[in-house]
Amino acid sequence: MYASRLPLALALAASLLAGCARRNKANIPTAKATPVAPAPAPVVASSAARDLTDVLTEELNLTGDQRRKVRAVFTNTAEQANAAKERLGTNRPALLTELKRINTASDQELQTILTVTQYKQLKAKQRQVQAQMQARKAQ
Repeated sequence: MYASRLPLALALAASLLAGCARRNKANIPTAKATPVAPAPAPVVASSAARDLTDVLTEELNLTGDQRRKVRAVFTNTAEQANAAKERLGTNRPALLTELKRINTASDQELQTILTVTQYKQLKAKQRQVQAQMQARKAQ
């Protein structure tokens, strides 16, 4: 008796599923193509300058005066980078060139603020961070 109900149950289930599928297709709105603006370049927050200065204060044993000057350099660098990203947004080669110029200028300022030993420690830390980032990319 159970065996005779199985085909009926399967037929009923198939008809219900087919009916639902037809109903759902009729109710699906058609997709409309809308242009999407490219995602804006990430903006460097001014808090990043503060955070980076705090880290370097501990690692390089910065004096109060050095800390103030380093934070000013990082804040200025972040502001210039954000302005360049807004101005050159989709022109990647020009943006990379401008960011490289900004980083070189800030690096020269840091070299005048830090002692020779502190500057060497900073460069070593930068190389270490770059190596870590490349290792993450490779994974």
